[in-house]
Amino acid sequence: MKGSIKIDSSQCKGCAFCVEACPNGVIEIGAKRNAMGYFYAVVKKDGAKDGKGCTGCTLCAVMCPEVAIEVYREER
Repeated sequence: MKGSIKIDSSQCKGCAFCVEACPNGVIEIGAKRNAMGYFYAVVKKDGAKDGKGCTGCTLCAVMCPEVAIEVYREER
């Protein structure tokens, strides 16, 4: 299954729980700050480790204490 995520940068506090939870390493903490002054999570532009992308597993969204991540699954 293929998936994708959308991170609400205005809600993210940069805790990195999603980064640690992602089994494919799709998420990282970016270099820009949001309006609250936090470096927020972003989807990696160069893909993920081992060439795998988001599978829609929802682990990142489950771990996010700010409910800043939406997961979308694409059926094949």
